[in-house]
Parts: sequence; C-alpha cells; structure tokens
Amino acid sequence: MDSIYSRTERVLGSRSIEILKKSKVAIFGIGGVGGFAAEALARAGVGHIAIIDFDKIDITNINRQVIALHSTVGRKKVDVMEERLRDINPNIIIEKFDKFVSDDSDEVINFDNYDYIVDAIDHVKGKLKIIESAKEHNRGIISSMGMGNKVDPQKIVVSDISKTHVCPLAKTIRKAIKDKGIKKVKCVFSTEEPKVRVSPPGSLSFVPSVAGLTIAKEVVMDLISIKEEN
Repeated sequence: MDSIYSRTERVLGSRSIEILKKSKVAIFGIGGVGGFAAEALARAGVGHIAIIDFDKIDITNINRQVIALHSTVGRKKVDVMEERLRDINPNIIIEKFDKFVSDDSDEVINFDNYDYIVDAIDHVKGKLKIIESAKEHNRGIISSMGMGNKVDPQKIVVSDISKTHVCPLAKTIRKAIKDKGIKKVKCVFSTEEPKVRVSPPGSLSFVPSVAGLTIAKEVVMDLISIKEEN
C-alpha cells in the first residue's frame, strides 16, 4: 500500500525509510534556513524532531520563511512549525523548546538523546554553544553560515568549517572553534560575495531556503550512512 513515503522509498530503499523513522534530529533555529530544513526532514521521513526557537513570526519574515504567512504573524515559531510538521506526518514525534541559546545558558536539550544536530541560528555565541555541546556529546552536526545579502543559491556549498571563505560569520566561527580546539565541523556556506553590505542583512526567498534543503539532504544521507555502518 502506498504511503506518504512511497516515492522516497523508491529512491532510498525500505531500509533507509526505517532508519529515518527511528532517527532523532534537533534543529536550532527555524527561520529561513532551519524552517525549510525541518520541513524537508519531516517530508523525508525523520520520525522525531526537536525544534528550538525563542522568536515570534514577524511580517518581515514572510519573504523567506516557510512558516511565515499573514495568518501566522505574531505567533510563536515553534507552535506554527509543530502544527505544520504534524500536518505533514501525523505520527511524527515533535519536541518544541521556546528558548534562546547563548554561551552562558544551560543546555536546552540533552544532546545524547539525538542522532544529529542542525545549527541554523545566527547568534554567534549561541552557535558556538551548540557546536561545542554537539562535539562534547559526540553528535553529528551541521551548521549554517550567513545567507543574508546573497542572491545566488548556486553558490551554496557544503564543506568543513576550515575550508570556508568569503563569509564573515564563518570567519568568526572558524577562529572561535579553533581557539577551543574543535575540529571537523560540517557547514553550509555561500561562496558568493555579499550583493550589498547592510545590517541587519537583507534576504531573498531562494537563498536561505536552498541552504535549508541542502542541510536536510546532508542530515538524511549521514543518518543513513551512520546507522548502516552500526
């Protein structure tokens, strides 16, 4: 009998579908990047997702965030995202944390409970906290670098943080984790020079979304690979 994952199974196989169904992924930040990553992971079959975000949907989010609509402006992002993911897969397990992550905050989640961590926040101290905690707990992690002020989604690539260039956020994170002795952090970044240099950064619908979908692809393929090896 066909299911919502029948077409996915034709590409990845039934074994992979079972792996994804049992996998647990935590996503920090469900804005332009993280929202698309969360949705793609749910549509791919990940059975347990934690969403962590302290913010409410603002009208300026509508141009790029999958959960941002005129009907959702003013609502908590974690609440809207939970409803959306449950509408995609009524059997999905969702944990939501209405929390802000910084370097001096306690760990919002128990990293040992998750197979993979997605860092899609733009707060430097929070990113460092997430990366450091994931490494301490030996969890797989992928971190999104800056996608603002960019126009070309074809310039988005996946690499180790040590190989990033152009991106100011990546430069800051790269130096900070080097000082902490942290190595091998997978990230998604853009090789494009900023179209403009404004702060807060401008953004478009087709750049952070592609970064989020790219993250989802990396998480899915890593989960399948890790579980099949064990």
